[in-house]
Amino acid sequence: MIDPTRPRYISVVAAILWLAVTHGHGLAGDAGMKNMIFDPGRLKPVDSVLAVEVGDPAPPFSLPSLTQGTVSLAQYRGTRNVVISFVPAAWTPVCSDQWPGYNITRDIFAQYDATLLGITVDNLPTLFAWTRQMGDLWFPVLSDFWPHGEVARRFGVLRGDGTAERAVFIIDKAGIIRYISVSDINQRPNLKDMVEALKAIHQPQED
Repeated sequence: MIDPTRPRYISVVAAILWLAVTHGHGLAGDAGMKNMIFDPGRLKPVDSVLAVEVGDPAPPFSLPSLTQGTVSLAQYRGTRNVVISFVPAAWTPVCSDQWPGYNITRDIFAQYDATLLGITVDNLPTLFAWTRQMGDLWFPVLSDFWPHGEVARRFGVLRGDGTAERAVFIIDKAGIIRYISVSDINQRPNLKDMVEALKAIHQPQED
């Protein structure tokens, strides 16, 4: 009998659910939402140079959030692994599917003692309107609007047009970067790789 609490099983379920989201079941495919989405066309896949590497201490930051006041990376030190999801801009097609997809996999983050932080360079009013259309998100949504893109710049994922790359960083409880993925901005990042990275961080605690 399959044990649904086993990490391998959870990873497979995550991959299957993510496929469902990426094959037309995300909110950007909803008729009401679709009419509000701006399509920027195909963009240069990557337009930045990373400023950090795996093994480096994560750059500190504090940013305003929609629902939790100011959120800092330091507040999770020693208690939670942190997954940072940078996305380029509100009201764009891929971003509007990517973040709702993480709602499906909330239990996976919890299993690996991980908190997800979503960051864009948009201001709070824009993020408020956008996330209201997407529906409830379980994770904090942070605004890197001012100084514009400063946190994205510290990580090396600020693009030349002032938006952020589609990037994922996983930071362990000691504040060390353990995983980096800068995706083609036109595509969703690979959720399975992210789950496997979380599993690798968490595994020593299970022995």
